Amino acid sequence: SSHEHKLNFKRSKEACLSYIQDALLQKQWKRAAEFLTCYVESLEKDYSREHIGPSEMIWRIGTEILWHHSQSSMKEFNCFMEQMKTLGVKRYLKVCLEHVFHLLCNGQIDEAYQNLSLAESWRFGEQTAIQDKEMKLIQAYRGLLDYYSWSKQKNILLENGEDGFSDLAVEQEMHSYFRKAAVNLKEIIKIPGVWDVFVKCYVDLLEFYGDHNEAHQVLNEYAYNSKFPANPNAHVYLCQFLKRQGESKKSLISALKILHDIVPSHELMIDFNTMLQKSKKRKKRRLGLEVIFAALDYAGWKENAKAWSCLARQVKQIVISDKHLNWIKQEWNSRKDWWPAFHFSRYLAKRNWQENKSLSYEKALVAGILLGKDCKYFKYVSHQGCKAQLKRFRMLKKFVNRHNPAYLRISG
Repeated sequence: SSHEHKLNFKRSKEACLSYIQDALLQKQWKRAAEFLTCYVESLEKDYSREHIGPSEMIWRIGTEILWHHSQSSMKEFNCFMEQMKTLGVKRYLKVCLEHVFHLLCNGQIDEAYQNLSLAESWRFGEQTAIQDKEMKLIQAYRGLLDYYSWSKQKNILLENGEDGFSDLAVEQEMHSYFRKAAVNLKEIIKIPGVWDVFVKCYVDLLEFYGDHNEAHQVLNEYAYNSKFPANPNAHVYLCQFLKRQGESKKSLISALKILHDIVPSHELMIDFNTMLQKSKKRKKRRLGLEVIFAALDYAGWKENAKAWSCLARQVKQIVISDKHLNWIKQEWNSRKDWWPAFHFSRYLAKRNWQENKSLSYEKALVAGILLGKDCKYFKYVSHQGCKAQLKRFRMLKKFVNRHNPAYLRISG
């Protein structure tokens, strides 16, 4: 019967999809391609006209297979993408974007630009809100490629130096790319979202032409506008900009404090700690200690000699002055159960000594103050240093022994 035929047809399609999924999961691209061919052929015999779901699946699965298949070529990929563009009007711009990404991954920049220009001129009926956003993305990526061309011209100009008429032609071409890039990049970053690459390129254009106020405004908006999703990079770009422009310490510290709250392990925390340590305000020096302790909570910082040097310097100053030992105690209380194994084991002492003696020196100083003169890490490193007749290690041993009462007050 007709109903039974439809049911069997549906089951065979589902089975075929299941085989495709299995092949994809096992990265069997040739097998997946064979099953997808069967699936497409079965759809051609299907007169139910329910092609909305399958056409999307064919596009996504086919793209994945062609990207990984050992025998697929860029020509085949381009041909497949052109076919997919005709499958569904609603997906046309999405397919165009994906096609552009693959062209860029293969270094075909001119072809990618051409595809973006064609997509930008595409119109079909009344544009929906989703299509409007996709069109802005198309324009933004065209802006990105205009920025790339601008950047190439800029490098030519910088390499040539002062070279008369040829420079004038390059400058004019550069300015043309700048105008096209700026218009499209500016539009996309008005929409709430994560637009890191577009923001960076737009700010670079503005800075090059001396529009620092506009660049500052763009970065402020990107970092602090509550309509935008939380994005640590937005704060990083703002901090880097403030640093480049030589902005006041107050505004830079304020921006770094927010970054510290979001990403305490960011590499800019060393700069932040250094700035805070130099402050005459007690509150800021206290924050500096908190910042460097927090950074060293992360595995990526375990062997960062600069970070250990920052902590060693501040801890040493506190111990010598015999003021604010309670600052160290407050930071140490929440770490004394796990930092000894995490940072100060005998195994790490041995490895650090072999690989980086400067690192082992800074760590041994911190370990000696936090854990006392009997700490495994301190004992091993100071012993090796004295055995090697290195003066600063002898002085380190004397310093920790002399200030052992400070350890008792911190640990008590």
